Amino acid sequence: MRSVTDLPHPVKEEEHVWIPVSDGIRLSAHVWRPVSSDDDPVPAVLEYIPYRKRDLSSVRDSIHHPYMAGHGYACVRVDIRGTGESEGVLLDEYLETEQRDAEHVLAWLADQPWCDGRLGMMGISWGAFSALQVAARRPPGLQAIVIASFTDDRYADDMHYMGGCMLSDNLAEAGTMFAYATCPPDPALVGDRWREMWLERLEGSGPWVAEWLRHQQRDDYWRHASVCEDYPAVECAVLASSGWADGYSNAVSRVLEHLDAPRKGLIGPWSHKFPHLGEPGPAIGYLQEVVRWWDHWLKDVDNGAMDGPMLRTYMQDSVPPSTSYEERPGRWVSEAEWPSPKIERISTSLAPHRIAGPDEEVPESVLSVQSPLSVGQFAGKWASYNAPPDLPYDQREEDGGSLVFDSDELTERLEILGAPTVELDVAVNEPVAMIAARLSDVAPDGRATRVSYGLLNLTHRSGLDAPEPLEPGRRYRVQVQLNGVAQAFPPGHRVRLSLSTSYWPLAWPPPRPVRLSVYTGHSSLSLPVRPVDGADHDGGRPFGEPEGAPPITTTLKQPPEQRWTVSRDLVNYHSALEIVKDNGVTHYDDINLDAGKRAFERYSSVADDFSSVRGESTWTMTFGRDEWQTRTVTSTELTSDEHEFRLHATLDAYEGAQRVFSRNWSLAFPRELC
Repeated sequence: MRSVTDLPHPVKEEEHVWIPVSDGIRLSAHVWRPVSSDDDPVPAVLEYIPYRKRDLSSVRDSIHHPYMAGHGYACVRVDIRGTGESEGVLLDEYLETEQRDAEHVLAWLADQPWCDGRLGMMGISWGAFSALQVAARRPPGLQAIVIASFTDDRYADDMHYMGGCMLSDNLAEAGTMFAYATCPPDPALVGDRWREMWLERLEGSGPWVAEWLRHQQRDDYWRHASVCEDYPAVECAVLASSGWADGYSNAVSRVLEHLDAPRKGLIGPWSHKFPHLGEPGPAIGYLQEVVRWWDHWLKDVDNGAMDGPMLRTYMQDSVPPSTSYEERPGRWVSEAEWPSPKIERISTSLAPHRIAGPDEEVPESVLSVQSPLSVGQFAGKWASYNAPPDLPYDQREEDGGSLVFDSDELTERLEILGAPTVELDVAVNEPVAMIAARLSDVAPDGRATRVSYGLLNLTHRSGLDAPEPLEPGRRYRVQVQLNGVAQAFPPGHRVRLSLSTSYWPLAWPPPRPVRLSVYTGHSSLSLPVRPVDGADHDGGRPFGEPEGAPPITTTLKQPPEQRWTVSRDLVNYHSALEIVKDNGVTHYDDINLDAGKRAFERYSSVADDFSSVRGESTWTMTFGRDEWQTRTVTSTELTSDEHEFRLHATLDAYEGAQRVFSRNWSLAFPRELC
């Protein structure tokens, strides 16, 4: 990324500004704005997240907020209540209180003498959720948003549940926020009240996964702040992006299809990253596109921001299986509208262990599988954070415990763009069962690269809000939708569909092992096929090289550690996946602060004992300066049997060597057809 220092406008910044909200709580803001805004007000852009602007997100923030401020915007980064230096306690994600606070922040911004009253919101992940959710509330002055790696559906397409199956990221994300919500504010900004604020957070916080386990089906808890419940509520302009390696690869296409507001979409090969920091590459000049969007919608500049295609996306070429990629080969393509009339759904029947030809008649036969718990150990993360190795590895070992259907060897290039689906006639031997469907690109040497996957809890076959137990032995017609993707399959390769009855640890397994029967001839794979045209081109302006402001300076005092280990003990049949994400200790030079963040996750099981599965998430967060030294250790452990989930969590906080707070939780939740 090119660091840009010769920006059009000199920038001034205020590191800590209090913004009051309705109940007397004050939120802490970092403001970058043009010096000229003292006399010539400018539009304001808000990023609103809980990830600590003072330290843990400060390097990233320093790249894009000063860059946009240097192009004529007041950029304001606010910590959500109960995080960073903001007062209060953070109790859960996307609460009504959080959205009301955002509305008060926007009103405060519009009232500042350096703001002309025109407002935007931006962000990635939580920040994108916030922007889209607040946009649906239509606060005065909010005219445009820029969102990356987000969802419009909190139940069906977030890190909690997929197709009614509980994801292990439900536990992992709860562990993340258990850690972030219990960190202290910096006394250098809030003064002697830091300890009182910290103790309030420690006493008021807890493991959020408890609330998420109370809502195992789509209900009002998940409908709240799910914009898919009322797409017309969003009236401002939306620039939406994501990446094919991200868990949030589906929402861009949905908002393009369903919003009535002005909108553009961008999907690259990236993991859970902003496109100008995109990994795997190629990264793009995203901030230039963002400034262009703000110029058009917040300054009325006639710059053609709405010209060109509705969707620009990266058509990924075939690659060997790997747990990480520096760059994905491929090309940018475009669609003038979405859904695209150019894309044809081609459905082919499933024959015994084959994907049949287009016009082939396939007689009925029955294939059965009962997958071992080991299927899924090479699945990677639900959402890649490009923290290698977190992408799926060679699928051949996974396929050994699955039903596998291969196409004939391709004679010409095949490209798909959209969400593959699988229509299945099935029967099972248990009242609760799941299907994991994987689509792979199989090379001539047999290596299998997972392209997409989808999950379905079969009790949710008639809807995510109305699960019903299955009748063992009864035949059902079900559809499994896989994640959207843009992928090319070259000549000489094969398309593979794999079906399994477990996918641990990416998804929590059903209560008991399940035997699945699939009726071929009545089952099929449907692919969204995009025509391959030698004259095809993107149709949009070429992207520039990634740009940003120079990042703040930091010094690494303790090296990071990344580890991803799959182990199997063939004496006691114990299997485990252990993940270490340790950022080491970073010294933030300008504020003389040391901060450390270490996450440890462990997912284990014994043989095919479905009641033995266990997930663990432990975080250690440290913050210190001279004599001020703090540490929090949060731990969450989830187990289950046929009837209930059992949660145990601990929180310990230290000031220096002294433990100043400790609390344990032990809770149980009935399994609700999950």
